[in-house]
Amino acid sequence: MERRFATYDEFWPHYLREHARPATRWVHLVGTVIAIGLLLWGALVGPLWLLVAVPVAGYAFAWGSHMLVERNRPATFTYPVWSLRSDFRMAWLMATGRLGAELRRAGL
Repeated sequence: MERRFATYDEFWPHYLREHARPATRWVHLVGTVIAIGLLLWGALVGPLWLLVAVPVAGYAFAWGSHMLVERNRPATFTYPVWSLRSDFRMAWLMATGRLGAELRRAGL
């Protein structure tokens, strides 16, 4: 049975453990960067239909990494908002070189 989380602070270490392999985290980062790029390009330059590709790009990379690399079920299905928040948080921590400390706190 899947554990349920009452708060985001409880969920975050679980999210990191579900992204234990570096390849999973890097594929997530690539998808996040592409999604943000599509969002900005579509909103600022156009065409607006690019906005439809934003979630497709982001989730395709994330879900693909869970199926092919991590071999687990994406947290998106159970915790969609916390999962999206965590994806951006993880990407930011990777970009700023601070993810290692978070991984250690999560037992990785």
